[in-house]
Amino acid sequence: MAQQRRIVLGVGGGIAAFKVASLLRLFKEAGHHVDVVPTRAALDFVGRATWEALSGRPVTADVFDAVDTVNHVRLGQEADLVVVAPATADVLARAAAGLANDLLTNTLLASRAPVAFAPAMHTEMWEHPATQANVATLRARGALVIDPAVGRLTGKDSGPGRLPEPADLFAALAPLLREDFPPAMTARPLAGRTVVVSAGGTREPLDPVRYLGNRSSGKQGAAIARAALAAGAAVRFVAAHLETPVPAGVEVSTASTALQLRDAVLAAAEGADALVMAAAVADFRPATYADAKIKKREDGQDPVITLVRNPDILAEAVARRTAGGPGTRMPRLIVGFAAETGDATAGVLEHAARKLASKGCELLVVNQVGEDLVFGADSNDVTVLAADGSAPRTFSGTKDEVASGVVAVIAEALSR
Repeated sequence: MAQQRRIVLGVGGGIAAFKVASLLRLFKEAGHHVDVVPTRAALDFVGRATWEALSGRPVTADVFDAVDTVNHVRLGQEADLVVVAPATADVLARAAAGLANDLLTNTLLASRAPVAFAPAMHTEMWEHPATQANVATLRARGALVIDPAVGRLTGKDSGPGRLPEPADLFAALAPLLREDFPPAMTARPLAGRTVVVSAGGTREPLDPVRYLGNRSSGKQGAAIARAALAAGAAVRFVAAHLETPVPAGVEVSTASTALQLRDAVLAAAEGADALVMAAAVADFRPATYADAKIKKREDGQDPVITLVRNPDILAEAVARRTAGGPGTRMPRLIVGFAAETGDATAGVLEHAARKLASKGCELLVVNQVGEDLVFGADSNDVTVLAADGSAPRTFSGTKDEVASGVVAVIAEALSR
């Protein structure tokens, strides 16, 4: 569970600084102790009085303030988490180069806590090779760099470079505030890895207004994406229909039907280190699609709907990896999800063990489902089965807590 943490909130000199005031409020409402360290340029956008009023702490950008406490070192040493938002192109460059020419960059060098950057800038600046090289350097050192959102920027510009909304940033940073998160900046078990996560439920259209679907909310898949990001991975998120926001900082692609999800997942999985199939994929789809709404017949006869099987995306990913060949680079770690119900023939884990053997994946995350179980809830209980015969691992709690456990198992498996 999250407990009170000491957070250093660095603020770069960009117009998105005004949104960071709301992030500071969220940290404070969660009970955390926050020291705000703005750059001098940041104070041109949001003044010192605002930061001091919201944090309840003195605020300075100057290395030579509070010299008697060795402030430029102490802040970093005492921090449990350092967050820089907005991280401008200038701040990213100085952090990557290891400069220490203001209080914020001194703090970054002095800290051994997890460090997260939330970049915000114009699209051309974000996409510039120099900025991308700086981001790659920071990620290689174990920092979490949350990709900017796509949307309206200053002036008439739109594109990638927008600071994610404060609530989305708060959710992305939540795993780093957990008591059991590795404290060292270098302890990012998935640093340098690429993880693909699918989430949500597919919908198979019957006619223009009806579809066959399922109860999946996508919350567990989204939580796994957040936990993988916090562990240092680059995350490709394939979203079916969700009842939860897409996590900030992921590379997202969308799909509606099982066939669309298949194409999106297999494309995203190329060259990745791990594939986590958390999406609830419909087993069947209507054999035919009615171009017009299916109406009640005047003779009182019920319509007959023929179903056909959808492709097994998990099994196909495993088969592609086994077959190999040019242009096929499936992940060496493939993780399935099994939403199971027990029946008269076997229990949940027995059905799951058979599924693990038949699918050929390395790990299978199993949970019991039903109308009042798991779907849409904020908590979960799962058991992770491994194909190598190692002991099952069980995780319970909020879906973020469960996700942290599952991601830890994934990191262990990749390290082997």
